Formats: sequence, C-alpha cells, structure tokens
Amino acid sequence: MIRKRAVLRSLLPLALVSVLPACSLAPAYKTPAVGALPEHYAGQTANGLWSPAHPADMATRGPWWSVYANPTLDRLEQQLDASNPSLAVSLARYDAARALLGETRSNLYPSLGVDASDSRNRQSNNRPLRGSGQPNEYSAENFSFGLGYELDLWGRVRNEVAAGQANATAAQADLASVKLSLEAQLADLYITLRGYDVQERILKDTLDAYQQGLDLTQRRFQGGVASGLDVSRAKTQLSDAQAQVSEVEAQRALTEHAIATLVGESASRFTLPVDNAAMNVPAIPLGVPSQLLERRPDIAAAERRVFAANAEIGVARAAFFPRLSLSAALGWQDTGMGNLLSAGNRYWALGPDLAMTLFDGGLRRSKVQAAQANLDASAGLYRGVVLDAFQQVEDNLTLLQQLGKEAHQQDDAASAARDSQTIATNRYREGAVNYLDVVSAQTAELQAERSAEQVRTRRLQASVNLIRALGGGWQSAQLSTTANAMADSTTQAR
Repeated sequence: MIRKRAVLRSLLPLALVSVLPACSLAPAYKTPAVGALPEHYAGQTANGLWSPAHPADMATRGPWWSVYANPTLDRLEQQLDASNPSLAVSLARYDAARALLGETRSNLYPSLGVDASDSRNRQSNNRPLRGSGQPNEYSAENFSFGLGYELDLWGRVRNEVAAGQANATAAQADLASVKLSLEAQLADLYITLRGYDVQERILKDTLDAYQQGLDLTQRRFQGGVASGLDVSRAKTQLSDAQAQVSEVEAQRALTEHAIATLVGESASRFTLPVDNAAMNVPAIPLGVPSQLLERRPDIAAAERRVFAANAEIGVARAAFFPRLSLSAALGWQDTGMGNLLSAGNRYWALGPDLAMTLFDGGLRRSKVQAAQANLDASAGLYRGVVLDAFQQVEDNLTLLQQLGKEAHQQDDAASAARDSQTIATNRYREGAVNYLDVVSAQTAELQAERSAEQVRTRRLQASVNLIRALGGGWQSAQLSTTANAMADSTTQAR
C-alpha cells in the first residue's frame, strides 16, 4: 500500500497537467501593418498602357522566363537552377535550418535511454561509512532504462518549435529569393549579350558601307575630283567603326564569361553562338498590389521572421515560471555474485522534478526586453521590405513606359538618319556637297541605330526587373504547409 501511494503521488502532477489547458506566453501574433494598400499600381493607369489584371489572368507559374520564348535562355536558366554555386549555398542553409528545427522539435517528446556497465572496483580502506565486512575488491554490474520528459506547462518548448518552424520557412523563402535573383541576373545578362550581337551586326553592316565610301573617295581622288582630305576622313571613319566593333566584341566576351559563372561552368570553356534575332518585350500581367505580399519570397521570409521573433517572447516569458519534468528509471544492479536480471536485483525510480529561478539579477527581464526589441526590429524590417517591393514595381513600370516612348522616338530618329545618309551620299556622288557632309550623316546614322538597339535592350531588362519585382513565378503557397499548421496550433493553444 505504501508503494502504491508513492506511485500515485508521483503521477499526480502528470494527472494535473493532463487536465490543464495548454497555454502559451507569446503575444497574439499579428502581421505588422504597412499602411493601406492601393487598389492598383500608379503605373498601371498612366497613359492607359496598363490595366489591372484579374486573378484568372495571371501568368502561368513556374519558369517565368518562358515569356521571352527563347530556347537558349530556357536552357541556361535550367542549367543555373541545377549548377549555380550560390544557389547550392542557399540550399545548404535551408537544410541547416530544417535540421535545427528537427533538433528543437525533439524536445516535444520524451527521451528514452539505456545504460549498461560492468566494472571491477577496489574501494579505499578509509572510505567513509565503509562497513567492516566489506571486501576490498568487488564487481559492479548495472543495466537500466531511463525516461525523461519536460511538461511544457507554459508553452516554452512549443514556442521554440514555432520559432524554429518560422525560421525554417523563412530560409525556404530566402532560397526562393536567391533563386529568383540569380535567374533574373542571368536573363539580364543574356539580354545584354543579345543586344551586343545586334550592335555588332549594325557595326559590321556599317563597316561595309564605310568601306564602300572609302573606295568611292579614293576613286574620286584618283580622278582628281576629290581631295586627299576626303580620303583621310573616310579612313578615319572606317577605323573608328572598326574600333567600336572591337569594343562591342570585348564587352560581349565579358558578358559571356559572367553567364558561364552563373550556370556553373568555366569561362574558358563556355561559348554562346551569335544570335542577333530580335527579342520582344512580353506582356506582363501585374495583378493588384495586395497580391504582391503573396508573390514576393523576400516579403514572406521577412514576415516569418516576425512570427519567429513573436514566439521567442513566449520563450523568454516562460523562464519566470517553474519547469516541471517527470523522470523514470527501471534497472538491475548486482555485485557480480549472481544473476543480474533476477527479481531481487531490480530497482526503479519515478517522480517529478520542479525547478524555478528565484533571483537572477534581472537576467530574465532583460531577455524578455531583448526579445521584444527583436520583434520590433523584425517588424520594421518587414515594413521596409514591403515598401521597397512596391517601389521596385513602380520604378520598373515607369521605366518601361518611358522607354516605350523613347523606343518609338529613337526608331524615328534612326529612320530619319538613314534618309539623311542616303541623301548626303547621293549628293556627294553628284559633287553637290563635300565628304564632310557624308561623314556627318553616316556618323549620325550609326549613333541613332546603336541608340535604338540600346533602348530595346534596356526595355527588355526593365521587363525582367519588373517580373522580378512582382515575385517571378513564386508564390507564398509554395511554403511548407507545416508552417501554417504549426502557426494554427500555436494560436489555438493561446
């Protein structure tokens, strides 16, 4: 009866805990407010170039770069996802965050261990309380099972797990953010490369025209119609154009090397064939501003870190309350004189352990204040990320609109320059003007043609940056559903 009463007293705390409602000392979580969101982007309605898109109009998720309809870009993006070193680093950090979550989550469960020992011992002649009949040397055998479990009365462990889960999902969103950034960087470099290809074609076509102009002036000089100054001007113009070709080729090579590094290849062995086919600026459905909070992985990561900081307050507050643990042990001990597992060698222990700090010089209070400050900082970072995201969308919308106008204007300038060059060349053949007029007209034409191509390249780059600002092909629903389940369970526990 005495033994039964002792067992009942030991199990009483567990019985009380089973009927106590689970509680958490973390504040009720609310996503930080960033102010009223507009109904549409300012750039959507400017000049009627953009209009709000309905959810059904959103682009297909996944490989966002497919809107450029370029097989080479598709292949490079897939190679980047598989081989980029920076992406591998981010993936490893995500795996580390998941492993840390598993370490924290293990505290939700009891720990079970086994211990076995077999030793030969000699005790001191002057050992305190040694009996007179005890031998100097003896054997000691032990085999036992141990069980320990902390009763999470104040939600400390559950808040640690919730914070760990939030940090893991933030790391997952970080991975998506790095992936999107690298993909956009690759698309930007590829567009730059193709822009150089087009400029090289323009320059080489111009070289042919300049060579014909030089041949013409030399024939006219030999015929006594033109001066040596005209021949010198024609040679200067041809040499300058050749120098521009060399500069474009050098810049193309550097861009190609950068692409090689992004896709995980050596720059010495990587080449991309010349392709001067025009790339078109795609139509990009914008959606509404509120969807941006779901489509940006950096926003999702910042929000999850706010949640984690909120849960950490609960962990810090729980230190003001006692920690209650249950432990149990069952085993056998023997001095080597008989059967270790016999009933007489059996021992057991069962009981609670209650621990509480009474005075710590303000340590716990300071930890709570630090956790609250960390929450405030995380909330401020979240708001900053959201505001930066809206700025990036508006910036690239404005840039696309203005570059669209500039492209039309530059195309008109290039067309007029071509007409001027044709007129000047014809009048030179007729002897109506000197070769300086031809040189001026040809130089203006080349500059206008190259400027028009540069504007087209900038428009394509702005479209890439807009897609990146909108979150690319990512959406927050891709985050682990475990995170949402953990958040729901923590909320219900309050």
